Amino acid sequence: MIFVDGFDKALIGAVRCFNQTYPLYDYQKCVEVLEEADFSQEEAVEYLEYNVLGAYVGEGMPCFAVLGDEGMEMLD
Repeated sequence: MIFVDGFDKALIGAVRCFNQTYPLYDYQKCVEVLEEADFSQEEAVEYLEYNVLGAYVGEGMPCFAVLGDEGMEMLD
């Protein structure tokens, strides 16, 4: 498993898929972690999307949950 440095507060569990386990982070909590580090909300989202979600780091990489209505809208 691969964990994201500095986002321990946003780790909410694990995802199991095809006998693999992946760390599961709450996307919004990740944004909040970055905001606590003096990023604006826009900067936090951009950083998270490009540098974390956009980086393929190999098998076992983390997953990010978008919860609530916003997550459901992504499925449409």
